[in-house]
Amino acid sequence: MKAVLIFSVLFLFTGSLFAQQDTKAKEILDKLSQTSRSYKTIQIDFAFTLENKTGSVTETNEGSVALKGKSYRLHMPAMGMEVFSNGTAIWSYMTESNEVNITDNDPNSDDELNPANLFTIYEKGFKYTYIGEETIAGKAAQVIDLFPTDKTKEFTKVRLYVDKAKSQILKAKTFNKDGNAYTLSMKNMKTDQNLTDDYFKFDAAKYPKVEVNDMR
Repeated sequence: MKAVLIFSVLFLFTGSLFAQQDTKAKEILDKLSQTSRSYKTIQIDFAFTLENKTGSVTETNEGSVALKGKSYRLHMPAMGMEVFSNGTAIWSYMTESNEVNITDNDPNSDDELNPANLFTIYEKGFKYTYIGEETIAGKAAQVIDLFPTDKTKEFTKVRLYVDKAKSQILKAKTFNKDGNAYTLSMKNMKTDQNLTDDYFKFDAAKYPKVEVNDMR
C-alpha cells in the first residue's frame, strides 16, 4: 500500500495553513491544486519503485489509478491488488485468493491511504520549500520538498516534481525513516474521460466464484 500512501501524499492541499511558508512553493502548489481540481476525471498509468537503504535492492511495479470526485479505482497487477471506491464503500480485491473485502469509506477522511486525496495532500499537515528546477523525461520540472508537521509519520520528506508547463505531477519520491525510498513516476495521464459511476464499484458478476467478505 506504499503506492497508495504516495498518491495521497499527492492529493491533500489547504492554502491558509501555509501563508507563512515558501512563497514560490505555495504558488506552484496552489496552481497544481487548481489545475487538478478542474478535471472531471483523471486516469494515470504509473511506475512505483522501491529502493532499500543500502541501495542493493530496487524493485519496480506498474499500476494505474482513476479518479472522479471522491471515487477512485486503483490497480496494481503485479501485487495482485485492485481497489474500488465510490466514495461510500471500499472494495479491496485480491487476485490470488479471488476474494473481496468490503468496508465503509469516510469521504471526509484525510486518511493518507485514500487515493481520492491524491492531488490535495499538501493542503494540510505539511510544510514545504522550493528546491529549484530539473529535467524529467525531457520536461522542465519544478522541485518542491514537503515535510510532514506530524513527526510520528513514517516518512520524513516527499520530493515533488511538477511539470512547469502543465502544472501536473511528473514524479514524487517519499523518504522513509527506515532509510527506504519510494518513487512514483507518472507514465501517462488522461483527463476528463467518460467514466461512469459504476466504473468505481466492484461488480461481482465479472469475477466468477469470488468470495465476498462484507465487513461493514
